[in-house]
Amino acid sequence: MSQINVNYLRVSVTSRCNLRCVYCNPRGNDGFTSDRETLSFREIHRVARLCAKCGITHVRLTGGEPLVRESIVDLVRQLSSIVEVEDLSLTTNAVRLEPMAAELKEAGLTRVNISLDTADPLCYRQITGSDVLPQVMRGIDKAIEAGLTPVRINCVVLRGMNLTQAPSLAEMSLHRPVSVRFIEYYTTGDQGETTQWYVPNRDVRGLIESRLGPLFPVVVAKSSGPAVYFRAEGAAGTIGFISGRSSMFCHRCSRLRLTSDGKFRPCLHSAQSYDVMKLLRNGAGDDMLLSLIAEIIQAKGRYTKSGPAACGFSMQHIGG
Repeated sequence: MSQINVNYLRVSVTSRCNLRCVYCNPRGNDGFTSDRETLSFREIHRVARLCAKCGITHVRLTGGEPLVRESIVDLVRQLSSIVEVEDLSLTTNAVRLEPMAAELKEAGLTRVNISLDTADPLCYRQITGSDVLPQVMRGIDKAIEAGLTPVRINCVVLRGMNLTQAPSLAEMSLHRPVSVRFIEYYTTGDQGETTQWYVPNRDVRGLIESRLGPLFPVVVAKSSGPAVYFRAEGAAGTIGFISGRSSMFCHRCSRLRLTSDGKFRPCLHSAQSYDVMKLLRNGAGDDMLLSLIAEIIQAKGRYTKSGPAACGFSMQHIGG
Protein backbone atom coordinates (compact mmCIF):
# COMPACT_ATOMS: atom_id res chain seq x y z
CA MET A 1 0.00 0.00 0.00
CA SER A 2 1.35 3.43 -0.97
CA GLN A 3 2.58 5.73 1.82
CA ILE A 4 3.49 8.48 -0.68
CA ASN A 5 1.68 11.80 -0.63
CA VAL A 6 0.31 11.58 -4.19
CA ASN A 7 -0.48 15.17 -5.10
CA TYR A 8 0.62 15.59 -8.72
CA LEU A 9 -1.34 14.77 -11.89
CA ARG A 10 0.22 14.91 -15.35
CA VAL A 11 -2.38 15.13 -18.12
CA SER A 12 -1.47 14.44 -21.75
CA VAL A 13 -3.96 16.52 -23.76
CA THR A 14 -2.86 15.23 -27.17
CA SER A 15 -0.51 12.73 -28.76
CA ARG A 16 0.17 15.15 -31.62
CA CYS A 17 3.36 17.17 -31.92
CA ASN A 18 4.85 19.69 -34.34
CA LEU A 19 8.38 18.29 -33.95
CA ARG A 20 9.88 14.88 -34.76
CA CYS A 21 12.47 14.35 -32.05
CA VAL A 22 14.68 11.32 -32.58
CA TYR A 23 14.03 9.84 -29.12
CA CYS A 24 10.26 10.35 -29.13
CA ASN A 25 8.59 10.42 -32.56
CA PRO A 26 11.06 10.27 -35.46
CA ARG A 27 8.45 8.79 -37.80
CA GLY A 28 6.20 11.84 -37.70
CA ASN A 29 2.45 11.27 -37.66
CA ASP A 30 2.48 7.50 -37.14
CA GLY A 31 0.38 6.36 -34.21
CA PHE A 32 -1.42 9.59 -33.38
CA THR A 33 -4.63 9.19 -31.41
CA SER A 34 -7.76 10.32 -33.25
CA ASP A 35 -9.90 13.13 -31.87
CA ARG A 36 -12.62 10.64 -30.97
CA GLU A 37 -10.12 8.61 -28.96
CA THR A 38 -8.80 11.69 -27.14
CA LEU A 39 -10.26 12.98 -23.88
CA SER A 40 -12.38 16.11 -24.31
CA PHE A 41 -11.76 19.22 -22.23
CA ARG A 42 -14.96 18.51 -20.32
CA GLU A 43 -13.73 15.00 -19.50
CA ILE A 44 -10.27 16.26 -18.47
CA HIS A 45 -11.80 18.91 -16.22
CA ARG A 46 -14.09 16.36 -14.56
CA VAL A 47 -11.26 13.94 -13.85
CA ALA A 48 -8.99 16.73 -12.55
CA ARG A 49 -11.78 18.04 -10.31
CA LEU A 50 -12.28 14.59 -8.80
CA CYS A 51 -8.54 14.03 -8.44
CA ALA A 52 -8.39 17.31 -6.51
CA LYS A 53 -10.88 15.85 -4.04
CA CYS A 54 -8.41 13.00 -3.53
CA GLY A 55 -5.46 15.25 -2.71
CA ILE A 56 -4.13 16.38 -6.09
CA THR A 57 -2.89 19.96 -5.82
CA HIS A 58 -0.55 20.16 -8.83
CA VAL A 59 -1.69 19.59 -12.42
CA ARG A 60 0.69 19.66 -15.38
CA LEU A 61 -0.49 19.65 -19.00
CA THR A 62 1.69 17.73 -21.45
CA GLY A 63 1.46 16.13 -24.89
CA GLY A 64 2.63 15.37 -27.51
CA GLU A 65 2.77 19.13 -27.69
CA PRO A 66 -0.10 20.66 -25.69
CA LEU A 67 -0.04 23.98 -27.54
CA VAL A 68 -1.13 22.29 -30.78
CA ARG A 69 -4.42 21.30 -29.09
CA GLU A 70 -7.09 23.70 -30.33
CA SER A 71 -8.41 26.11 -27.66
CA ILE A 72 -5.88 24.91 -25.06
CA VAL A 73 -6.25 28.27 -23.28
CA ASP A 74 -9.89 27.38 -22.55
CA LEU A 75 -8.76 24.18 -20.79
CA VAL A 76 -6.23 26.16 -18.74
CA ARG A 77 -9.02 28.52 -17.70
CA GLN A 78 -11.28 25.61 -16.69
CA LEU A 79 -8.59 23.85 -14.66
CA SER A 80 -7.46 27.03 -12.93
CA SER A 81 -10.98 27.37 -11.52
CA ILE A 82 -10.54 24.19 -9.43
CA VAL A 83 -10.01 25.59 -5.95
CA GLU A 84 -7.81 22.76 -4.68
CA VAL A 85 -5.33 23.05 -7.58
CA GLU A 86 -2.55 25.28 -6.27
CA ASP A 87 -0.14 24.90 -9.18
CA LEU A 88 -1.13 24.58 -12.86
CA SER A 89 1.82 24.14 -15.20
CA LEU A 90 2.55 23.07 -18.76
CA THR A 91 5.37 21.34 -20.62
CA THR A 92 5.94 22.63 -24.15
CA ASN A 93 8.55 22.68 -26.91
CA ALA A 94 7.85 26.46 -27.07
CA VAL A 95 7.41 26.54 -30.86
CA ARG A 96 3.99 28.19 -30.36
CA LEU A 97 4.66 29.80 -27.01
CA GLU A 98 5.63 33.35 -28.02
CA PRO A 99 2.13 34.52 -29.12
CA MET A 100 0.36 32.49 -26.39
CA ALA A 101 2.39 33.14 -23.24
CA ALA A 102 0.52 36.20 -21.98
CA GLU A 103 -2.89 34.66 -22.70
CA LEU A 104 -1.95 31.45 -20.91
CA LYS A 105 -0.81 33.44 -17.88
CA GLU A 106 -4.04 35.44 -17.86
CA ALA A 107 -6.06 32.20 -18.05
CA GLY A 108 -4.42 30.93 -14.86
CA LEU A 109 -1.31 28.99 -15.95
CA THR A 110 1.35 29.22 -13.25
CA ARG A 111 4.55 28.26 -15.05
CA VAL A 112 6.12 26.36 -17.95
CA ASN A 113 8.74 23.71 -18.57
CA ILE A 114 10.33 24.02 -21.99
CA SER A 115 11.80 21.00 -23.79
CA LEU A 116 15.00 22.18 -25.48
CA ASP A 117 17.88 19.81 -26.11
CA THR A 118 20.39 22.26 -27.59
CA ALA A 119 20.95 25.95 -28.29
CA ASP A 120 22.84 25.16 -31.52
CA PRO A 121 20.71 25.48 -34.71
CA LEU A 122 22.34 22.59 -36.58
CA CYS A 123 22.11 20.25 -33.61
CA TYR A 124 18.51 21.36 -33.01
CA ARG A 125 17.58 20.40 -36.55
CA GLN A 126 19.35 17.04 -36.19
CA ILE A 127 17.33 16.20 -33.08
CA THR A 128 13.93 17.71 -33.92
CA GLY A 129 13.83 17.72 -37.73
CA SER A 130 12.90 21.43 -37.74
CA ASP A 131 14.50 24.87 -38.08
CA VAL A 132 12.42 26.70 -35.49
CA LEU A 133 15.02 27.38 -32.80
CA PRO A 134 14.65 31.19 -33.08
CA GLN A 135 10.90 30.86 -32.35
CA VAL A 136 11.68 28.71 -29.33
CA MET A 137 14.18 31.23 -27.93
CA ARG A 138 11.65 34.05 -28.36
CA GLY A 139 9.08 31.87 -26.61
CA ILE A 140 11.40 31.43 -23.62
CA ASP A 141 11.89 35.19 -23.30
CA LYS A 142 8.15 35.82 -23.68
CA ALA A 143 7.38 33.27 -20.94
CA ILE A 144 9.75 35.09 -18.58
CA GLU A 145 8.18 38.42 -19.53
CA ALA A 146 4.66 37.07 -18.95
CA GLY A 147 5.57 35.76 -15.50
CA LEU A 148 5.25 32.04 -16.25
CA THR A 149 8.01 31.42 -13.78
CA PRO A 150 10.07 29.62 -12.76
CA VAL A 151 10.85 28.78 -16.39
CA ARG A 152 12.57 25.41 -16.54
CA ILE A 153 14.39 24.21 -19.65
CA ASN A 154 14.60 20.44 -19.96
CA CYS A 155 17.36 18.84 -22.02
CA VAL A 156 17.54 15.10 -22.73
CA VAL A 157 21.24 14.39 -23.20
CA LEU A 158 22.14 12.04 -26.06
CA ARG A 159 25.67 10.79 -26.64
CA GLY A 160 26.77 11.51 -30.18
CA MET A 161 24.14 14.21 -30.67
CA ASN A 162 23.99 16.97 -28.08
CA LEU A 163 26.38 15.98 -25.28
CA THR A 164 29.05 18.45 -26.41
CA GLN A 165 26.37 21.18 -26.57
CA ALA A 166 25.45 20.81 -22.88
CA PRO A 167 27.82 23.57 -21.64
CA SER A 168 26.39 26.07 -24.15
CA LEU A 169 22.86 25.28 -23.03
CA ALA A 170 23.89 25.55 -19.37
CA GLU A 171 25.24 29.03 -20.13
CA MET A 172 21.64 30.19 -20.58
CA SER A 173 21.41 30.14 -16.78
CA LEU A 174 24.18 32.73 -16.49
CA HIS A 175 22.13 35.64 -17.85
CA ARG A 176 18.50 34.45 -17.75
CA PRO A 177 16.50 33.63 -14.58
CA VAL A 178 15.85 30.10 -15.83
CA SER A 179 16.66 26.62 -14.59
CA VAL A 180 18.41 24.52 -17.23
CA ARG A 181 17.91 20.86 -16.35
CA PHE A 182 19.71 17.88 -17.85
CA ILE A 183 17.80 14.59 -18.02
CA GLU A 184 19.40 11.20 -18.45
CA TYR A 185 18.11 9.40 -21.52
CA TYR A 186 16.04 6.34 -20.68
CA THR A 187 15.02 4.05 -23.52
CA THR A 188 11.27 3.50 -23.64
CA GLY A 189 11.39 0.32 -25.70
CA ASP A 190 9.42 2.06 -28.45
CA GLN A 191 12.36 3.18 -30.59
CA GLY A 192 14.39 -0.01 -30.43
CA GLU A 193 17.65 -0.50 -28.58
CA THR A 194 19.35 2.89 -28.30
CA THR A 195 21.40 2.47 -25.14
CA GLN A 196 24.44 3.99 -26.88
CA TRP A 197 22.75 7.38 -26.40
CA TYR A 198 22.83 7.15 -22.60
CA VAL A 199 25.13 9.52 -20.71
CA PRO A 200 25.20 9.55 -16.87
CA ASN A 201 24.65 13.01 -15.43
CA ARG A 202 27.95 12.90 -13.54
CA ASP A 203 29.64 13.11 -16.97
CA VAL A 204 27.35 15.94 -18.07
CA ARG A 205 28.10 17.89 -14.90
CA GLY A 206 31.82 17.41 -15.39
CA LEU A 207 31.59 18.75 -18.93
CA ILE A 208 29.63 21.80 -17.78
CA GLU A 209 32.03 22.54 -14.93
CA SER A 210 34.96 22.39 -17.34
CA ARG A 211 33.35 25.42 -19.06
CA LEU A 212 31.55 27.29 -16.27
CA GLY A 213 33.64 26.41 -13.25
CA PRO A 214 32.38 24.68 -10.09
CA LEU A 215 28.64 24.35 -9.52
CA PHE A 216 27.33 25.08 -6.02
CA PRO A 217 24.29 23.25 -4.53
CA VAL A 218 21.15 25.37 -4.07
CA VAL A 219 17.61 24.85 -2.80
CA VAL A 220 15.02 25.85 -5.40
CA ALA A 221 11.49 26.97 -4.49
CA LYS A 222 8.54 24.98 -5.88
CA SER A 223 10.77 21.99 -6.55
CA SER A 224 9.28 18.79 -5.21
CA GLY A 225 10.47 16.57 -8.07
CA PRO A 226 13.60 14.50 -8.63
CA ALA A 227 15.90 17.30 -9.86
CA VAL A 228 19.00 18.27 -7.89
CA TYR A 229 19.93 21.93 -8.39
CA PHE A 230 23.17 23.90 -8.59
CA ARG A 231 24.26 27.40 -9.53
CA ALA A 232 27.35 28.65 -11.32
CA GLU A 233 29.09 31.54 -9.59
CA GLY A 234 27.24 34.81 -10.24
CA ALA A 235 24.54 33.17 -12.38
CA ALA A 236 21.02 34.55 -12.66
CA GLY A 237 19.52 31.07 -12.90
CA THR A 238 20.25 27.49 -11.91
CA ILE A 239 21.34 24.18 -13.41
CA GLY A 240 19.54 20.97 -12.51
CA PHE A 241 20.14 17.26 -13.02
CA ILE A 242 17.43 14.60 -13.24
CA SER A 243 19.17 11.25 -13.03
CA GLY A 244 16.39 8.77 -13.66
CA ARG A 245 18.68 6.05 -14.94
CA SER A 246 21.68 6.26 -12.65
CA SER A 247 19.61 6.77 -9.48
CA MET A 248 16.31 5.64 -8.01
CA PHE A 249 13.69 8.05 -6.65
CA CYS A 250 10.54 5.91 -6.95
CA HIS A 251 10.09 6.00 -3.16
CA ARG A 252 9.33 9.74 -3.30
CA CYS A 253 7.49 9.99 -6.63
CA SER A 254 4.14 11.71 -6.07
CA ARG A 255 2.85 11.59 -9.66
CA LEU A 256 -0.03 10.02 -11.48
CA ARG A 257 -0.37 10.17 -15.27
CA LEU A 258 -3.48 10.46 -17.41
CA THR A 259 -2.86 9.68 -21.08
CA SER A 260 -4.55 11.50 -23.94
CA ASP A 261 -6.65 8.40 -24.68
CA GLY A 262 -7.98 8.27 -21.13
CA LYS A 263 -5.75 5.74 -19.36
CA PHE A 264 -4.57 6.32 -15.79
CA ARG A 265 -1.05 5.08 -15.10
CA PRO A 266 0.14 5.04 -11.48
CA CYS A 267 3.73 4.89 -12.73
CA LEU A 268 5.42 5.77 -16.02
CA HIS A 269 6.83 2.24 -16.20
CA SER A 270 3.83 0.25 -14.99
CA ALA A 271 2.23 -2.35 -17.22
CA GLN A 272 -1.07 -1.70 -15.45
CA SER A 273 -3.34 1.11 -16.63
CA TYR A 274 -6.90 2.03 -15.71
CA ASP A 275 -9.37 2.97 -18.47
CA VAL A 276 -11.13 6.08 -17.17
CA MET A 277 -12.37 7.09 -20.64
CA LYS A 278 -14.50 3.94 -20.82
CA LEU A 279 -16.08 4.78 -17.47
CA LEU A 280 -16.67 8.40 -18.44
CA ARG A 281 -18.35 7.51 -21.71
CA ASN A 282 -20.44 4.74 -20.15
CA GLY A 283 -22.02 7.21 -17.74
CA ALA A 284 -20.09 6.46 -14.56
CA GLY A 285 -21.04 8.66 -11.61
CA ASP A 286 -18.62 10.68 -9.51
CA ASP A 287 -18.66 8.12 -6.70
CA MET A 288 -17.45 5.36 -9.03
CA LEU A 289 -14.71 7.59 -10.45
CA LEU A 290 -13.61 8.71 -6.99
CA SER A 291 -13.36 5.07 -5.93
CA LEU A 292 -11.16 4.31 -8.95
CA ILE A 293 -8.88 7.29 -8.29
CA ALA A 294 -8.49 6.23 -4.65
CA GLU A 295 -7.62 2.70 -5.81
CA ILE A 296 -4.96 4.03 -8.20
CA ILE A 297 -3.39 6.19 -5.49
CA GLN A 298 -3.23 3.22 -3.14
CA ALA A 299 -1.75 1.05 -5.91
CA LYS A 300 1.01 3.51 -6.78
CA GLY A 301 3.45 2.20 -4.19
CA ARG A 302 3.55 -1.21 -5.92
CA TYR A 303 5.26 0.13 -9.04
CA THR A 304 8.88 1.05 -9.73
CA LYS A 305 10.88 1.41 -12.93
CA SER A 306 12.85 -1.74 -12.05
CA GLY A 307 9.93 -3.88 -10.92
CA PRO A 308 8.41 -6.85 -12.73
CA ALA A 309 5.58 -4.66 -14.02
CA ALA A 310 7.93 -2.41 -15.99
CA CYS A 311 7.28 -2.35 -19.74
CA GLY A 312 8.09 -0.48 -22.95
CA PHE A 313 6.04 2.61 -23.66
CA SER A 314 5.74 5.57 -26.02
CA MET A 315 6.24 9.02 -24.54
CA GLN A 316 4.25 10.34 -27.49
CA HIS A 317 1.10 8.85 -25.95
CA ILE A 318 1.84 9.03 -22.23
CA GLY A 319 3.18 12.56 -22.09
CA GLY A 320 6.48 14.00 -20.89
